[in-house]
Amino acid sequence: MSGAVRGRVRAAEMLPRLWPLVALAAVIVVIALAASFAPAVLQRRTTQALINLIAVVGLYVFVGNSGILSFGNVAFMAVGAYVSALLTMKPAAKSVFLPDLPAIIAHAEWPTLPGALAGGVAAALVALVVGWPLMRLSGVSASIATFAILVVAYVVFGNWTTVTGGQNSLMGLPPYVDLWTAVAWAVAAMVIAFAYQETRSALLLRASREDEAAAQATGVNVVLHRLIAFVISAFLSGIAGVLLGHFLGIVRVENFYLDLTFLIVAMLIIGGRGSLTGAVAGAVVIAVLTELLREIEIGFQVGKTTIAAPAGVGDVILALIMLLIILFRPQGIAGGRELTWPFGRT
Repeated sequence: MSGAVRGRVRAAEMLPRLWPLVALAAVIVVIALAASFAPAVLQRRTTQALINLIAVVGLYVFVGNSGILSFGNVAFMAVGAYVSALLTMKPAAKSVFLPDLPAIIAHAEWPTLPGALAGGVAAALVALVVGWPLMRLSGVSASIATFAILVVAYVVFGNWTTVTGGQNSLMGLPPYVDLWTAVAWAVAAMVIAFAYQETRSALLLRASREDEAAAQATGVNVVLHRLIAFVISAFLSGIAGVLLGHFLGIVRVENFYLDLTFLIVAMLIIGGRGSLTGAVAGAVVIAVLTELLREIEIGFQVGKTTIAAPAGVGDVILALIMLLIILFRPQGIAGGRELTWPFGRT
């Protein structure tokens, strides 16, 4: 068999395996293309939805493969946002908002891409430090421990006035995040998550998810594989935090606490935490529902009468949807499965 023929055979064998990633990336690009012709306000909402998608994909890397529900990923988003802000803000702005910063940080002005990567790496390093002892826990104990990470991060960032500004907002971040920046990072996040779930480490971690005792009995180092997933998950969450901060143009500790945690967890559970397809589907479905509910809360005119839902009804409906999913379809919209190759056997 010639080299060209072998190459075609290999490509034909790889396409069904890569199909979930290719199809999901195509869906995201199509949504972005449609939004690019929409009014500016809808483009901004689509951009924010894509940032949320990155956060959900980051959460899936750990939750979907380990089976442990994490409430701490928003803390890593905060780490990424603050690190990137401190590195990319202009020194003049830092002298106004953070006059007591150490000189090495006060005079730093990194380009946006290195600043974003630094934020993701910083989040991953924090996850490595806190995850080493916490990954020995399982079940509810591990979930509570991740929630403790969120609370500790909120308290630290909210009171470390010298470095973070405490409860005040950090302003003056370079606003470089637009629709296509968010698309590029969303596709990159999906590639990282898909590549990880195809590794031997992820396979062993999923084995421990199904039966931890049996996995340990066969020699699987559950703590190590959980830690690997936790660090990768934190990196992607850190990137999502960086993008959110630069998209809004400010970083405020209140933006990285319970509201965002609930939203991201709800997206993952509704879509299905057992697959990348579920993570993306949950983010897309909730983004669309949120937009529809926002319009309902704003109201519409019928003659001289404005009909509108009470404020906050959107949050109530999202909570009810998540409850119904948990009761009647515990595996979420995607059922814990990836998209399948639609063209038959190759």
